[in-house]
Amino acid sequence: MKPSAASTVIPIRAVPFVPPDMDAVLTVSMYEKQAKIYPRAVTGWFARWRWTMVWLTQAVFYGLPWLQWNGRQALLFDLEERRFLVLGLVLQPQDLIYLAALLVIAALALFLFTAVAGRLWCGYACPQTVYTEMFLWVERRFEGDRLARMRLDAAPWNADKLARKGGKQAVWLGIGLITGFTFVGYFTPIRTLAFEAATLAFSPWEWFWVLFYGFATYGNAGYLREQVCKYMCPYARFQSALIDKDSLVIAYDTGRGEARGSRSRKADPKVLGLGDCIDCTLCVQVCPTGIDIRNGLQNECIGCAACIDVCDDVMGKMGYAPGLIRYSTENGVVNGWSRSRMLRRALRPRVLIYSVVLLAAAGAFVASLSLRTGFSVDVIKDRGTLARVVEDGIVENTYRLQISNGTEQTRRYRVGVDGLPGLRIVTVADVTVDGTRIQSLPLTLALPPDAAEAYRGRANPIVFEITTAQDGHTSTRREKSTYFVPR
Repeated sequence: MKPSAASTVIPIRAVPFVPPDMDAVLTVSMYEKQAKIYPRAVTGWFARWRWTMVWLTQAVFYGLPWLQWNGRQALLFDLEERRFLVLGLVLQPQDLIYLAALLVIAALALFLFTAVAGRLWCGYACPQTVYTEMFLWVERRFEGDRLARMRLDAAPWNADKLARKGGKQAVWLGIGLITGFTFVGYFTPIRTLAFEAATLAFSPWEWFWVLFYGFATYGNAGYLREQVCKYMCPYARFQSALIDKDSLVIAYDTGRGEARGSRSRKADPKVLGLGDCIDCTLCVQVCPTGIDIRNGLQNECIGCAACIDVCDDVMGKMGYAPGLIRYSTENGVVNGWSRSRMLRRALRPRVLIYSVVLLAAAGAFVASLSLRTGFSVDVIKDRGTLARVVEDGIVENTYRLQISNGTEQTRRYRVGVDGLPGLRIVTVADVTVDGTRIQSLPLTLALPPDAAEAYRGRANPIVFEITTAQDGHTSTRREKSTYFVPR
């Protein structure tokens, strides 16, 4: 079939074969070294908010282990004693369901905030962002701002460079070690840990975690920095599934900014056929991940708004209106919507569903905590001897009750049993348990022979009732078990 006149025919011609030894071999490395990013210092409204979050988060992290509550550490994950102390709550291993619930609530909150306003967590409260901001501040104090740091790195080694680099490294290591010490202070009482630090008497696992967490902070915030956000953090990968065209993100107004080009302050950009962007590239220089926001939203953008601060400053100097780079939505930029119009679009189905599910999960979590009785009981039946018949034909079963006191006060617990007529406890039926402790109570139940006749040859359901006086009222737990009567 002949090709039509409109068809394009691409001829295929034979190329002579060149043996490998006659041709240069081109090697392409798949592990190219990443160019170092030198973020420029920036001031502005969003920069002040970032530093406010740095101070707030670090005051909580470093200060919370030193907070006292009822004569003990307010927040302590005591793995050796298998208990978590959270303000007035004492949680035992069986209460790990609350940790799972907290993780679910945190995930739902992240989904909701991302759908509404993008990566606010990454830009202002993520530990990687916070510690990178702290380490960059130290770096600027020793080495100067962007251009000074670039010149220092390119310069040959001398006494001045060694002093600057060495001082920076010493402060970085100090911050990392203090961070590692504080982290371990959530698992070992921090006052005890401080005494051990003064005498270098850490246990092996304390040494490991102080050094591991400290050097992880040092490496991540001092060297990896944007690599963590780009390649190690999974959040950047699935954020695109959480945002849509009505999510608030950092956006460059292409219609207003293009075409880019430098000009004097007195020049009229319309006469020159230019937009408001003067192509100063400061938005790229201040970006901690090194992206150009003018190319559109990218998964490397952490929403820190440094580009907004620096662009607004440039617009002010040029006499232009601020907001060339701003928090906006894709629909808002394309359609020129006002802020109120974009805020109304926030109440869309996705956001409402996330909100309802989050409120339901948080409500169930709070209700469950408020309804806790303050103690728990595990009933363990003797598996070695299901039942024994003693004198006068009385049938006995033995049990062991593990009573966990989830309060910080000593409590007395009394045990009763129900389920079979005539069933009674023939051993001590009460026990005193110290605060935050677990006590074992052995019990023997006896059933008279005349009452046992109707239940021979099977396991019969019974219920233990454990009661205690707590905070002016009586709390009761009912735990099911079985009572076996032999043939």
